[in-house]
Amino acid sequence: MSASPTLTYDPPYRFQRLVVVGLGGTGAQVARCVARLLYHLRQKGQHVPDILFVDPDVVERRNLGRQMFTEADLGRSKAEVLAQRFNFALGLSIAWCSERVKREKHLAAGNLVIGCVDNHQARAEIARGQGFVWLDTGNGYDFGQVVLGDSHNREDILRGLRQAERGRCAHLPYASVLFPALLESEPPTPVSEPGPSCAELVLRDEQHLFINDFIGNIAAQYVYQLLNREPITTFATFLSLTPAPSVRSRPICLDELVPYLS
Repeated sequence: MSASPTLTYDPPYRFQRLVVVGLGGTGAQVARCVARLLYHLRQKGQHVPDILFVDPDVVERRNLGRQMFTEADLGRSKAEVLAQRFNFALGLSIAWCSERVKREKHLAAGNLVIGCVDNHQARAEIARGQGFVWLDTGNGYDFGQVVLGDSHNREDILRGLRQAERGRCAHLPYASVLFPALLESEPPTPVSEPGPSCAELVLRDEQHLFINDFIGNIAAQYVYQLLNREPITTFATFLSLTPAPSVRSRPICLDELVPYLS
């Protein structure tokens, strides 16, 4: 157990927009949960931020069954399909963009950005931004993580942790600060042999069928707490599905974060 006190994350933002980047295995699950959350907020008469889905991919046959798409969606933009589906079902006004994420165009200051990407280029594009809260998701075969942060300035983060007033800190490190390897490319493959997609990994039994569902729901819980201004006392959550499902969250405290920031 950590010897330093656990702090509460209190970001200095009232989110005007949520941006979900990547609408594949995990992103589709996040989108589903976020759409339900916004509907719930509207029913309670609370502030409902705008929402934007960003993904350049189209629905392929290998996505069916594992992701939230049907035969009728084949060849259509993933972002458009899901935005329209939740708009029709819940009376929302979700916008979509069927292109690669661009920080200048899609990631404005004050946004809550939920990254559900599976390549280092898209993650690096998000990491180059600043002034927004970034909730990053990632997974392997039967494990994964969700990381919350809003800054890549180590000195500001450490200063805020050490000078936290009333047990509250205003800044947490981006996932790219905690885990720089997230921005590194995988070993190159021949052009004629592209790397397998998440859907292909499932079919080859190289990715657990439900890992994206679990990670998506963990991310959605962070979003729920952020939008409802509930206390957040952890900066990362790690999941493992085998040999039995287990979830472990890291508390926000100096003892946990200093090793990453030194």
